[in-house]
Amino acid sequence: MTTANKITVGRLLLIPVFVTLAAYYSASIEQGAEQVGFRVAALVVFAIAALSDAVDGYIARHYNQRTPFGMVLDPMADKFLLLAGVITLSVTRWHAGLPIWFAALVIARDAVIMIGVLIIKHVAGRVKMGPLMTSKFCTFFQLSCVVWVLLDFWSKDGRPLPLDLLIAVSAILTVVTGVQYIVEGIRQLRESGLTDPPASDRSET
Repeated sequence: MTTANKITVGRLLLIPVFVTLAAYYSASIEQGAEQVGFRVAALVVFAIAALSDAVDGYIARHYNQRTPFGMVLDPMADKFLLLAGVITLSVTRWHAGLPIWFAALVIARDAVIMIGVLIIKHVAGRVKMGPLMTSKFCTFFQLSCVVWVLLDFWSKDGRPLPLDLLIAVSAILTVVTGVQYIVEGIRQLRESGLTDPPASDRSET
């Protein structure tokens, strides 16, 4: 296994560590004895995991360590890290956490995309769908929501208005990109002719 792939695997292994630390911090708030150390540790672990994406990408590009395994694992690790951040900060108690509906929206969008990719691959044999520019913006804003909550040590009475606005923009982009991927998937199925009945069936009608 290459060094780049090892770093990617390490990023995956940091995800449960982050979730555990965030859960302990949440429990300390519920018990009325906030342990900021757990929060700082969760922030540090998340930051290391996020920065490792740039490190393994640099190593893979500059030291000829690109592998088919890494090309699949790296984006998967990124997605799992982002989902872990969104879900954890929604279901655990933080002073300025993320709303449950936001996590549900993010999960639903990714589930629809994954199901669509599997359907297209099954019926068409291949998927020609790269990342959209709007999808990159969506990921950026979703990650910004997670980072904001992790860094927001000063809000004690709920989410501040700027964070609510950031969540709203992220939610809109999540819906927009989900619809874009659905439209693109339908287009690919139509171009492949798999949405039309066989020619023999059409000739009989």
